[in-house]
Amino acid sequence: MTVAVVDVTPGIVPANEQVFETECQVISNSPVNNDYRLLVLAAPAEILNCTPGQFFHLQCPVREGLQPYLRRPMSIYGYFPEKGELQFLYKIAGTGTAALATLAPGEPLNVVGPLGQGFDIRDDWQNLLLLARGVGLATLAPLALEAHKRGKTLTAICSARSPEMLMSIDYFRDLGANIITVTDSEETSGLENLEKLIEGLIATNGIDAFYTCGSNRLLKLLQTLGARHNISGQIALEQQMACGLGMCQCCVRSFQSPTGIVHKRVCKEGPVFDLQEAMGW
Repeated sequence: MTVAVVDVTPGIVPANEQVFETECQVISNSPVNNDYRLLVLAAPAEILNCTPGQFFHLQCPVREGLQPYLRRPMSIYGYFPEKGELQFLYKIAGTGTAALATLAPGEPLNVVGPLGQGFDIRDDWQNLLLLARGVGLATLAPLALEAHKRGKTLTAICSARSPEMLMSIDYFRDLGANIITVTDSEETSGLENLEKLIEGLIATNGIDAFYTCGSNRLLKLLQTLGARHNISGQIALEQQMACGLGMCQCCVRSFQSPTGIVHKRVCKEGPVFDLQEAMGW
């Protein structure tokens, strides 16, 4: 494995942060279900000093019929310095991820990272709620591990199209989380039912913070509940990116602020933002 510090424009990356370009080696790249795959890389310690919610920029391989041009930003599913492993959970959705799916054990993969601002768990937040759907659960997996290490009480509401598409259930359960599953096929994943479930959790045990990823409808639900009960929260946003370092401005989105609408780069000021600041499309 080769590791190099990425040279970026002064001011783009704070002086106390380092971004690395690294050639890792594929350990495994296997299906989790019909839609998703788990990519496990052998990675050096330098790039495994991560924070839950951060991401890497992956240089997808070029194959016959598959020629991805730009790198692909991908949330970290797991980082384990003690094992020297970096993990990504992904869905084949286009040329880049289709190319990633062809990687075999032993092949190299160039990655840049860790990038962005991750989740925060305040010391006075004890009861945490994770709410996500599909691959959004991948982004929240490192957060669940960090919460477990810090002795927090965790509830994970996991949503999917059908029970067989639910992911990370055993992982969250092994971390001591209270698991609630909702699916489209069982007609339990609607906003009305989710609101009822969360209101019940607030009334029974209390919730100190909400965490979610991606979905506009889940964002709006948690914003409403957060404002109603004065509960803080954070969201990891998904966005197309070109450089991943804050220079190209490709990933700029609008956010609420006390003074009005402001514009921020998802790759640099995020991808994790305050729940109430985020604006859906």
